[in-house]
Amino acid sequence: MPSRREVVRRVAVAVAVTTGLGAGALAWSSTLLGEYSVMDMGAGVAGGHDDHAGPGASAGGAGEVSVTSLSVDPDRPADVRVELVARQETVQVPGGRTVEGYTVNGTSPGPELRARQGDLVEVVFVNESVADGATLHWHGIDVPNAADGVAGITQDAVPVGGRHVYRFEATDAGTYWYHSHQVSHDQVLRGLLGAIIIDPAEPADVAADVDVTALLHVYGGQHTLNGRVEDEHVDAEPGEVVRVRVINTDQGTAAVWSAAPYRVVAIDGHDVTQPTDVDGQRLLIPAGGRADVAVPAPEGGAVRLHVGGARSILIGDPDTTEPPAARQPSETLDLLGYGTPAPLDFDPANPDRSYDYVIGRRFGLIDGRPGNFWTINGRMFPDVPMFQVTEGDTVVMRLRNDSGEVHPMHLHGHHIVVLSRDGVPASGSPWIVDSLDVRPGETYDIAFLADNPGIWSDHCHTLPHAVDGLIAHVMYDGVTTPFTINGTAGNHPE
Repeated sequence: MPSRREVVRRVAVAVAVTTGLGAGALAWSSTLLGEYSVMDMGAGVAGGHDDHAGPGASAGGAGEVSVTSLSVDPDRPADVRVELVARQETVQVPGGRTVEGYTVNGTSPGPELRARQGDLVEVVFVNESVADGATLHWHGIDVPNAADGVAGITQDAVPVGGRHVYRFEATDAGTYWYHSHQVSHDQVLRGLLGAIIIDPAEPADVAADVDVTALLHVYGGQHTLNGRVEDEHVDAEPGEVVRVRVINTDQGTAAVWSAAPYRVVAIDGHDVTQPTDVDGQRLLIPAGGRADVAVPAPEGGAVRLHVGGARSILIGDPDTTEPPAARQPSETLDLLGYGTPAPLDFDPANPDRSYDYVIGRRFGLIDGRPGNFWTINGRMFPDVPMFQVTEGDTVVMRLRNDSGEVHPMHLHGHHIVVLSRDGVPASGSPWIVDSLDVRPGETYDIAFLADNPGIWSDHCHTLPHAVDGLIAHVMYDGVTTPFTINGTAGNHPE
């Protein structure tokens, strides 16, 4: 029996939908998706030097390339080869209670994968018992499109008893993670995920004596650090530098802070140029984002690094009295001006394509389901823009959030550089990310180089928001996909 508040909400939605869309059959049928291809989604939009006629405009003509062919050299032997087995089962959460969810090789988070920059990584993914099918997406790694792991766009979901092989070069050193991109709002939430670290081929600019991972995830309301409902202690000698790789796999922003100074040495797998001490400020990490922070062990005792609010890492002498928890600072480190400027490898001042990506909200219908849904440039899913590019383009986007909620925007297959926020230009180290929090009322100018052909999702990583329509795509001219969503293969990427 729904509550009185829920009854009132449903009536309000129904009234708004009727008022906004009218009672005609066309209004209803226009949102009944059925089986569809992203090739037919949305509408083409003006893009700098080119105007596109409409949906699927990039697919026509000779020279079409399927997403399945956008892969690494099939004859190159793998340097790192692992098998990952996904299961739908009870998850044991050390220090907490069990939850029903998903495991990879029997645990959640799954095993941490480690490769060296330049390695060819081959992952054999086996679905032993995930009923809805599953995939693996390599979040933040600019893999070739065939390896992106998005059900219905780059592959079919792997059914129970099936397997799929992912191959990609570990081109960029850094901190990343993997997770399912099939029914992702459920499978990520309930644990089908893990960390992947790519070590640099040459010594890092910021040397660390100790290197640890801090993967944050909430299992059934339980805040965990590396899968455990407990804090961790890192044994370090005085003066040693500990690199803590914080991975935020949750649906909201995570805060990192300490009573002692620390440095932010990398964001989303990209080094910060000449980072300085952060003292009395918190670092905010978007959903899906990562940050590497360097913490020196103190002379005697230990320092506490708070990660995600509920958990912390003690760094230093293991036998010392634990330092007290530090209050979370109210002041936030502004990455727009942190570090030292450095040149980019492309020129965003002379873009080939310029797009707006305006996030709003309105009442309507998606697949016959009424609700207060997200919009992109005033359009509701699936009639959202298709951002079409040509390989080699410099692309500039203006992200504006008119929706009233924060959105961690994530572009697959590329990293973006932040040019400005609310008209204030970036003044620090290049702020290069794949996951960017856009808060209510904020406007960001961002840019990227279209150097990775494919069809790429560009969506909010608060995954229930993607389910409710906050997802668009970047499509390269001439690239097509044979895969569909909502069809017999059971592909449901969000």
